[in-house]
Amino acid sequence: MSENKMLEDIVREVLKSMMQAPQATETKPQAPVAALCPDRDYPLASKRPELLKTPTGKTLADITLENVLNGNVKPEDVRITPETLRLQAEIADGVGRTQFANNLRRAAELVAIPDARVLEIYNALRPYRSTKQELLEIANEMEVKYNAKINAAFVREAAEVYERRNRLKAE
Repeated sequence: MSENKMLEDIVREVLKSMMQAPQATETKPQAPVAALCPDRDYPLASKRPELLKTPTGKTLADITLENVLNGNVKPEDVRITPETLRLQAEIADGVGRTQFANNLRRAAELVAIPDARVLEIYNALRPYRSTKQELLEIANEMEVKYNAKINAAFVREAAEVYERRNRLKAE
């Protein structure tokens, strides 16, 4: 057995053990469903891998050590997609973890925003870093340019709270 093959087998076993649900139940093959059911569909990577794709359209089966080593899998191939985050949110809702589901939906919107801009927005949201107008402009940008309506509402709410609590940058 080659060293790469052995390493790939080890990685697969580790990933497989990480994808096991805490109290996994046996599943029978089923027809596609409209809504996800946590008992039947979680964890998605092992029970519904056909639903998961990379931003470049690769499947989980395409993400192998061999493909990484030969250059067929690049960093942009393994970023999470908004669709995957929304599916995970649906699972979280299904087990009553609504706050976590809402966090995943916000994250799904943020995927479209460049990382550097997310960091700028994060810093702008720190107390005393922005005026109310600057925060409202960020919210508008998020909503219009990136279609991040949930996050835009969050930034608008922060602007109002900062105003009430005197946490805005002096104009």
